[in-house]
Amino acid sequence: VCGRREVQTPRNVQKDVECSQAWVLKDEVLRRGKVYYGKITKGQSIFVAPRLIAAFNSIFGVPKNKENEHLSTNAKTILAALRKEWESASADLRKDAGIGDRKEFNKALDELQNKFKVIPAEVLYAPKFTYIWTVPEARFPEQLKEKLDRETALTEIARAYLQGAGQTSSKELAKIIGITPLEANLGFLNLIEENFAAHVEPGVFRLQTF
Repeated sequence: VCGRREVQTPRNVQKDVECSQAWVLKDEVLRRGKVYYGKITKGQSIFVAPRLIAAFNSIFGVPKNKENEHLSTNAKTILAALRKEWESASADLRKDAGIGDRKEFNKALDELQNKFKVIPAEVLYAPKFTYIWTVPEARFPEQLKEKLDRETALTEIARAYLQGAGQTSSKELAKIIGITPLEANLGFLNLIEENFAAHVEPGVFRLQTF
């Protein structure tokens, strides 16, 4: 965005043109709906390529028949309200769900995003700032139908991360994604068997060159 190296974040980001542009770009990518966006891991919003949606859903998602068991009461109430409308602004959704406490509402929304039940579809700044929420099936029906076992999902996420990083560790991947180092290690070990990755030292892996 800045077009130069060693950029420092300004103290007042709200009035910084370049920081503002970064947010505008994020909002535009979100609005286009070509990649998955939401608070999936450790309360942090990330973009997920369509080819990896099934893998992330396998690890973090909750099947519909297990929602009563794994979702909180507020989360279930919000989800039921959103499924009736299909799309809803934050204030309207909070009203429909009957949750007066904004903090509790946001907490339940974060829970639903983590469980692959709700995603932001658009960000509006006028007449006031708000998110428009929808269900992931509205944008990614085919990817969410795809079923992967957990080990395969871990392997595909490790593959994608290693392709970008070139060399990494199971601890690093675990920290970023929100899984255990043991699970991350399993994904990398499967890549070694495919000759896709090489073992550098305990817990450290490098993309194999052919």
